[in-house]
Amino acid sequence: MAKRDYYEILGVAKGASADEIKKAYRGKAKELHPDRNADNPKAEAQFKEANEAYEVLKDGDKKAAYDRYGHAAFEGGMGGGRPGGGFGGGQGDFSSAFSDVFDDLFGDFMGQRGGGQGGGRRAARGSDLRYNLRISLEEAYAGLQKSINVPTSIACGSCSGTGAEGGAEPTTCPTCSGMGKVRAQQGFFTVERTCPTCSGLGQTVKNPCNTCRGAGRVDKDRALSVNIPQGVETGTRIRLAGEGEAGMRGGPSGDLYIFIEVADHELFDRDGPNLFCRVPVSMSTAALGGTIEVPTIDGGRGRVQIPGGSQSGRQMRLRGKGMPPLRGGGIGDMIIELAVETPVNLTSKQKELLREFEELSSENNPESKDFFSSVKSFWDSMKG
Repeated sequence: MAKRDYYEILGVAKGASADEIKKAYRGKAKELHPDRNADNPKAEAQFKEANEAYEVLKDGDKKAAYDRYGHAAFEGGMGGGRPGGGFGGGQGDFSSAFSDVFDDLFGDFMGQRGGGQGGGRRAARGSDLRYNLRISLEEAYAGLQKSINVPTSIACGSCSGTGAEGGAEPTTCPTCSGMGKVRAQQGFFTVERTCPTCSGLGQTVKNPCNTCRGAGRVDKDRALSVNIPQGVETGTRIRLAGEGEAGMRGGPSGDLYIFIEVADHELFDRDGPNLFCRVPVSMSTAALGGTIEVPTIDGGRGRVQIPGGSQSGRQMRLRGKGMPPLRGGGIGDMIIELAVETPVNLTSKQKELLREFEELSSENNPESKDFFSSVKSFWDSMKG
């Protein structure tokens, strides 16, 4: 049976470039791989056919000979190829062809391209750590220096972080040559796995340190002093570079991230740079007006003038008495919200005076007058 044209097998024109040929083969390899075509008995033969075609067309010398002589270029030892012999058997080196594309697809992800040769593997970096820190609103206003104890891993003092007894330097892993990964051929695939000898570190220790058992680090609580700037809010994140978990066998340390939570305050509510304070005032003060004292976040006192006839919910502003900025901008304000109180547990005399006041002040409550006027109009319209 006559063999099919290699260009036809890959679905490319005769003048296709090397990149076009590789792209076409990549698509065919994915489409025809036997593992994806268990119900197609012809898939394996077609897959081998595509491999054979690519093995020839990817090579400049073989491709030139094939373009000139066709399949006959590889039958009967016909020359014209590399010095010292023909181009090889017509079946092609399938594992070589597929490994070529495998390296192209995954080489960068797995470390090194084609062959896995290279220098030593960098020691493993330590993990980043998170620490949740709860502070008061006063501390967020003023800023502070805070001492914290962080459970972490630090470099082993016995071996100076090398993992080897006496501080000896680890040696390059003989199994993976320092790459931390090994390759194995499985049929048409080249599979890369973590090196079983060094567990991916690329280095081995002949005499592990008795203190850290070869890890190069030990668990220990560490005291740190943290600078909390003014104006921090809940969710503010502070990064301390290199203060995280120590790396394996001398690797660089990770970072420590401190997440701030500002506790609720009994007097103030915060909205960004501004503070809100709800202040109760007596009914008489709200009606007649007057001056009240209110607390400020810095521990001081502010005087607020209450206009006569003030209602509950009325707001007044003390400028510059809010929170300092964390990332630029001006200092916030303090917003005073009035809560007019109704007196309770009245004496007989107080009740008598209030009844008399009620009779005399029917025309002094404009909001009530407007409301009940609207109510009367509503009821009249319903009757109509």
